[in-house]
Amino acid sequence: MSRSPARLARLLLSLAGALLLWDALYGVLQRAAAWFTRDLLGLDAGTHLASAVEFFLYETPKVLLLLTLVVFGVGVVRSFFTPERTRAILAGKAESVGNVLAAALGIVTPFCSCSAVPLFIGFLTAGIPLGVTFSFLISAPMVNEVALALLFGLFGWKVAALYLGTGLALAIVAGWVIGRLQLERHVEPWVYQMTAGEARLPEHRTTWKERLDHGLEAVRDIVGKVWPYVLAGIAVGAGIHGWVPENFMASIMGRGAWWSVPLAVLIGVPMYSNAAGIIPVVHALLEKGAALGTVLAFMMAVIALSLPEVIILRKVLRPVLIAVFLGVVTVGIVLVGYLFNWLL
Repeated sequence: MSRSPARLARLLLSLAGALLLWDALYGVLQRAAAWFTRDLLGLDAGTHLASAVEFFLYETPKVLLLLTLVVFGVGVVRSFFTPERTRAILAGKAESVGNVLAAALGIVTPFCSCSAVPLFIGFLTAGIPLGVTFSFLISAPMVNEVALALLFGLFGWKVAALYLGTGLALAIVAGWVIGRLQLERHVEPWVYQMTAGEARLPEHRTTWKERLDHGLEAVRDIVGKVWPYVLAGIAVGAGIHGWVPENFMASIMGRGAWWSVPLAVLIGVPMYSNAAGIIPVVHALLEKGAALGTVLAFMMAVIALSLPEVIILRKVLRPVLIAVFLGVVTVGIVLVGYLFNWLL
């Protein structure tokens, strides 16, 4: 027992040192990328290749550093939430309040499309309304800490806040609409035949050292899984940045083309990726003249209308309910795109 505070103190000192190192590295990335591209590789500034290479060398460590920092922080926050605790928070709430709580919990809870089926079953058997469950399932993959961190790091707090606000609103409204349609009969019958009779284990009091360890484990797990998506996304972004002519994207993803938003959504649906992989592409599209609303709609479609998630949900939902879910979310995303193209 006496050694535990000492171990925690050493861990905190190590984290403080790591944070200082992180800040120092982040501050020199742009200069280092320019030096490597122009001086070490000898590429002429202003050429397509030099522009693409410098973009890749700058964005790759930048995105990975941002990911590491935010995944650690949210990993600590996530140690306060278990599936059981999440269900307990949502169970018994009025539906409108439940939609808001479910969408907010979706941001910080560690669930994605791979856990959609067990979560769906657990929520319904705990008495959580269908619409509230959908608010959570929409928010969890779309409005996540990775997307917020990368948007903040690349575009600033205003764009990140826009994404957060519209993503939450979309999850809340879509869940509320699905709840009003009373489509419970389109859930596979075997789901309701299950019970939520899970054995209640004594609640373990988590120490702060365990929470910090949980954050470190989240970094190893999440960053270890998404880094290939990061490299692929940045490589695509580098190609767009280096070779796509200035303002070319304005002609097909600009405010002037009324069809650009629905087209961006249609293109985004089959492009299965996560936020880490798609946001570098978003960065490059905006630099080349694409409208913010169109690009946000594209990004939301890629993240929220995931074909793998739809396939997984087919195990518990009948086609009618899946079609309603896809339709409501698609309409919401298109409206978000038009709204921000009109406002900004």
